[in-house]
Amino acid sequence: MNKATRVIEKEMATFEEYFKQAVKSRVSLLDRIMRYIVNRKGKQLRPRFVLLCAKLGGDVNIAAYRAASLVELLHTATLVHDDVVDDAAERRGFFSVNALWKNKIAVLVGDYLLSKGLLLSLENNDFEVLKILSEAVKMMSEGELLQMEKARNLDIQEDIYYDIIKGKTASLLSSACGAGACTTFKDTDKIEKLKLFGEKTGMAFQIKDDLFDYGNENVGKPTGNDIKEKKLTLPLIYTLNNCDKTLKKKIIYIVKNENTDKAKVKFVIDTVNEKGGIDYAYKKMFEFRDQALSILYEFPQSDIRDALEELVRYTTDRKY
Repeated sequence: MNKATRVIEKEMATFEEYFKQAVKSRVSLLDRIMRYIVNRKGKQLRPRFVLLCAKLGGDVNIAAYRAASLVELLHTATLVHDDVVDDAAERRGFFSVNALWKNKIAVLVGDYLLSKGLLLSLENNDFEVLKILSEAVKMMSEGELLQMEKARNLDIQEDIYYDIIKGKTASLLSSACGAGACTTFKDTDKIEKLKLFGEKTGMAFQIKDDLFDYGNENVGKPTGNDIKEKKLTLPLIYTLNNCDKTLKKKIIYIVKNENTDKAKVKFVIDTVNEKGGIDYAYKKMFEFRDQALSILYEFPQSDIRDALEELVRYTTDRKY
């Protein structure tokens, strides 16, 4: 991400200071947890998309920094809550908030982050940004619940899978691009285009994430974790739809009843590889990536556009 880093290096430094201020609290325990979270931040992809989409339309302004902070606050809140739901002890190779401070505190921390984000927008009359992000929060909840509903019967089809990841992942990246764009662009068509660009990028991002479960890269979660959680992702969906009834029945039984048996989970992973599920998922991932780039290419060529293209390609080329 060399160009993406260089083009907004100054803006990211300003954002990080702004974000640190945004999470400050008068409660010492909360401040300690916030410092822990801030010091273990990831690649901060979403704030980068916010600031680059804003810069595509003009100079980055204070509203764009608030939008980036809101996106990061909401994203962090969802991660903290997800770790509680998944009973995850680690996040990005470090102890999760719930592992260190227990579930009750972790839930309250997630609530605090969410409320701080909402107040940040309300207090500054950033109503358009708030509207865009509120829609994303709704879609994220719906996507997660739809996934849980379908996991019960393992009856998910490919179109439902796309509905799930559009809600749980792509909606936030779409809103990040839209929120950034609306701070500098006046043309609503261009804002909508950048939202769609973010959505397509988010779809590719989630498929790549799901593919990690079938590889050997060290990505902070064990291989086969999605199978253990009865999550049907694209490689497995394709395999189930393209194998004989006997094998399909066997795979479904393992996912439902033997998902903690390492040998059985390995059998599923090996079968998905053999039946072309991995190759198919890569194909669809690249289709979404190329759709995102096609939208991006409608904007004039510039270092900013090149930086956004680099970020898009990073989402599908990353190793973790």
